Amino acid sequence: MKVIMPIILLLIVPFRAEAGEIIKKGELLTLERCIEIAVKKQPNIVAAVNTADVNQSKVSEAKANYYPQIDWSSGYSRTSSSDQYSSSVTLKQNIYDFGKTSTQVNIQSLNLDSSKSDLENITAQIILNVKQAYYGVLQAKKNRDVADETVKQFKSHLEQAKGFYEVGTKPKFDVTKAEVDLSNSRLNLIKATNAFKVAIATLNNAMGVPEAPEYTVEDNLSFKEYGITFEEAIDRAYKNRPDLASVVFKREAAEKSIKLANTGYYPVVAGNAAYNRSGEKFPLSEGWDAGVTLSFPIFSGFFTKYQVEEAKANLDVFKANEELLRQNIFLEVQQAYLNLKEAEERIPVAELIVKQAEENLELANGRYAAGVGNPIEVTDAQVGMSNAKSSYIQALYDYKVAQANLEKAAGIK
Repeated sequence: MKVIMPIILLLIVPFRAEAGEIIKKGELLTLERCIEIAVKKQPNIVAAVNTADVNQSKVSEAKANYYPQIDWSSGYSRTSSSDQYSSSVTLKQNIYDFGKTSTQVNIQSLNLDSSKSDLENITAQIILNVKQAYYGVLQAKKNRDVADETVKQFKSHLEQAKGFYEVGTKPKFDVTKAEVDLSNSRLNLIKATNAFKVAIATLNNAMGVPEAPEYTVEDNLSFKEYGITFEEAIDRAYKNRPDLASVVFKREAAEKSIKLANTGYYPVVAGNAAYNRSGEKFPLSEGWDAGVTLSFPIFSGFFTKYQVEEAKANLDVFKANEELLRQNIFLEVQQAYLNLKEAEERIPVAELIVKQAEENLELANGRYAAGVGNPIEVTDAQVGMSNAKSSYIQALYDYKVAQANLEKAAGIK
């Protein structure tokens, strides 16, 4: 539960720029700033915090049976011959209930711990969503830049083809081919630009600010090796995963519920005292009484027996859920780790392909400028260059997202 208090503080302490805009127009957002905004603005976190507050109240409710219960009553009645007045104060105090109250307090405390773990898990998922959306914006921006660069390249090629055609060294086909290539590249630029806008909208939604003004994001879509072994990731996951902690708390609460159900077989010892005033006219006559009550359940229609059986069955359910979650955690960490390594291996290969594509495009342009090349060769080289850059960008994005997924899967803060 290490991150619970910082999260609650972020929700309680006034957030900077709260009086104005959460995001200022034209602001440069880092990944950390985006996460900070999401923790403040995401409704899911606010709901989880309030759920924890509800469970905190339930702990206090369970503790209420430790304290005396005081009631006051007053009455008036009239018969055919007289008026009757009465007033009384009654005090009841639980003396001993064979651990029923303390067990109820323990169960609600475990439920509170579970809800805090749920809050931490929801926060971790939102942080993952923000990271994925953030890297998605960077990927879309870079793809848009590649598409824009391709348009410029085809514009230059068209001008070159027109020049050759005007002096009679190249046929009209070259000009037409260049015009088609330019139109296609412009279509791709339109698509890439829209994809960038969609990525921004996705990030806004992940942060909980769908109507955010225009801003820019810091470019950190670069390769930096993430050093962790699979064994370390699994070990951290079993120790730190908040959803696993939540299930463990629920299983422990189910264990306590068996003890609570068994208290139905035991007596309850309670003390009581009362002060009474009653009569037909004032001053009323006074009286008091005090005593101890022992309540012993003799037969309740096997109610307690079935409560115990129900509690044991619930415990078996939580044990099975815990084991299932452990298996799913293992799979989740394994998949994230394998994806990380796969993307790590792709990055240098994709980088090499970009260099090769650049050389190929340079050769194709050089051959065409020298009059020995053809427009199809130039088009193929340019398309190959665009695809190579897109593949490299995809590899960087996949690595960052795989790292974010692995951190989430392993419960790494």
